[in-house]
Amino acid sequence: YYTHRVIEDPEWTLATVPHLTELCLQHIVHNFEKNPILDRLLPEHQRKVLDRLSTGLPLTVTANLISDEDYWKRCCAERWQVCDISSYGDSWKRMFFERHLENILKCFIPNTTDPKEVLGLIPLCKDYVRKLEVDQFLPPVQVDQKEERDDVSDTGSDFGFSEVSMHHYNLGDLITALPHLEELHLTYGVKDCGMNFEWNLFNFTHQDCFNLAVAVKMCHNLKVFKLTRSKVDDDKTRLLVRNLLDHPCLVELNLSHNLIRDKGAQAVGKLINRSRLETLDLCNNQIHHLGAQALAQALAENSTLTSLNLRLNCVEDKGGEAIGRALLTNTTLKSIHLGSNNLSEPTATLFSQVLAQNTTLMSINFSCNHLGLDGGKQLLDGLADNKALTEFDLRLAEVGQETEYLIHQIVWANREAARLGSLQQSSAKLL
Repeated sequence: YYTHRVIEDPEWTLATVPHLTELCLQHIVHNFEKNPILDRLLPEHQRKVLDRLSTGLPLTVTANLISDEDYWKRCCAERWQVCDISSYGDSWKRMFFERHLENILKCFIPNTTDPKEVLGLIPLCKDYVRKLEVDQFLPPVQVDQKEERDDVSDTGSDFGFSEVSMHHYNLGDLITALPHLEELHLTYGVKDCGMNFEWNLFNFTHQDCFNLAVAVKMCHNLKVFKLTRSKVDDDKTRLLVRNLLDHPCLVELNLSHNLIRDKGAQAVGKLINRSRLETLDLCNNQIHHLGAQALAQALAENSTLTSLNLRLNCVEDKGGEAIGRALLTNTTLKSIHLGSNNLSEPTATLFSQVLAQNTTLMSINFSCNHLGLDGGKQLLDGLADNKALTEFDLRLAEVGQETEYLIHQIVWANREAARLGSLQQSSAKLL
């Protein structure tokens, strides 16, 4: 007698056997670095592969092959805690490459880091980089710094090294090879240096300036250039301006928080009428009345500039009055910031005429000056028939609470009228 027995797994089902398609997709994912297959797959299969791909794949494989935004979103989210793509044209891929390149530049050490780390990225990122924000440039490593400093005072240690050895990374080869670069925001210094602080860590050398100026001149699509907190003085300003004259696209220049004095401001005055500048920021420099007068002369003839920021300088009444006289004829400037410039009643007197005649100016900031009670009353008189001004900052300008309140009421009424007019125009377009 024979007994026939069948032993089966009670939990076994056909569903546990993967489809051949699934096995193929797994193979593609596991071998993607060596054999990237994507375009030849069906859309639904592409989706499955992209969802499973590692974000650690080499950029040489993924940069020009993968355009899927969800994949680059995963790359960004795994690398940075804060990811706001609104500043990157709502593109995750653009955000990844811009921030990746910025991080490499921030960590680049001249004479130590291989330049190929930067230049090798150009073919991969050139089609996606439109803005670079680099707020740190490391200087070369000084191997024998400590020995040389042993017998030198603190002041000597700050300035005792040759400027020649402190040049930073030359951006020329990089930014001139980025055809879509439109914005460049730079700060030459070291972040989070802590107890290792030395002044020479913040040394923007003449050679650095020359290299940067030549590179920016070659960036024909550059629209916004910001060079802040970098000890840019008059000589460096003039060098930059010489290379920015007649730039075809530059519309915004920011040289705030530097060491620009009157000669540098005079050079910028020439630039105003030899460019298409719309926004100029010279906040927190060392510009006095001669520099302000040069800027005013340019303003009187200019027809493109819409915003000028001179906050935290020292133009005083000679400079303030010169700017006021320029605004009697200027018909394009919409915003001017003259806060903290040691201005007093004479400037307020002239600006009362500006308020009575100028129909373009929409924002004025006189905060932290000494306009005085009489100066405030004259500004109030000038505003009597003004319908254009919608912002007027007089905080700590010593004009008196009552005058400041009355001015605020007029400005508020202008702002509401402008808002209603804008709504009516929008409604008319819809109809």
